[in-house]
Amino acid sequence: MIVRDRPNGLRLFLTMRGSILPSIWKSLTVTTLLAILVTLSHGLWGHTIHLTTIPFTLMGLPLAIFLGFRNNSAYDRYWEGRKLWGELVLRSRNFARQCLSLVDDEANKPAAEHLRTRMIRRTVAFAHALRHNLRRSEAGDDVAAHLHPAEWDVMRGRVNLHQALMLEMGEDLARCRRAGLVDSVRAATLDATISAMVATAASCERIKNTPVPFSYTLLLHRTAYLYCFLLPFGLVDTIGYMTPLVVAIVAYTFFGLDALGDEIEEPFGLSPNDLPLDAICRAIEIDMRDALGDADLPPPLTPVNNWLR
Repeated sequence: MIVRDRPNGLRLFLTMRGSILPSIWKSLTVTTLLAILVTLSHGLWGHTIHLTTIPFTLMGLPLAIFLGFRNNSAYDRYWEGRKLWGELVLRSRNFARQCLSLVDDEANKPAAEHLRTRMIRRTVAFAHALRHNLRRSEAGDDVAAHLHPAEWDVMRGRVNLHQALMLEMGEDLARCRRAGLVDSVRAATLDATISAMVATAASCERIKNTPVPFSYTLLLHRTAYLYCFLLPFGLVDTIGYMTPLVVAIVAYTFFGLDALGDEIEEPFGLSPNDLPLDAICRAIEIDMRDALGDADLPPPLTPVNNWLR
């Protein structure tokens, strides 16, 4: 995610970090060169292509509306993803508090301490495993560091690692119940928090595995490109040598909106404008380790070149 103050003055036009321009410059260049060619060749050899601006007005307004609607839909997916990870932070904090306050037994303190620590650290492993699942990457040391080596040996290679961790969390809760470390009411409270974390993960998977319908995206791609490629023929008779400039501005707007929708409709990726899942997982890790009294806490992740991962 790009984190920076809004640039002012000339920097507003020269800033590239976080801009959509690197994604569309090739299409924008081709469109502008075509506009220059149409302008320079207009009227040569006694042949001209006459188009009025009426078709472009009729096409441009619906195209802008549909691009805006698609971008709103894409941003809804992005914002829902951010709310779900915020919910995961909240549930993790609640789970740590509940483990520390509800899992206890005066007659068997070592067993209670061991299970509390294992369950809270597994929460960190769950967040990292979910991040890797959403990004289609391999879970590694960042997950293994928060699990017992024997547990990691069992979990390694599981297709759905974060779900396997939650199943093991349920087993630990059952062990607490059988050992008398929690009563049935407290166990139900802990189970409700675990269930909420599983629901959050399932909702993230729903966003990840349900893209915007391809036919809708393809229609907007084609219409935007056709509109911008044909626009010089409709403007050259009216504005002459200003045609390339106007075409470049219109193409930048339409191509930019189109590319921006593609970028934010998948909020869990690794592009600069995607959600900072690494930073959120680090925040969960800091909270959980602090709850356990760990003094050697890692620092929060900060933006590097205005990019918070």
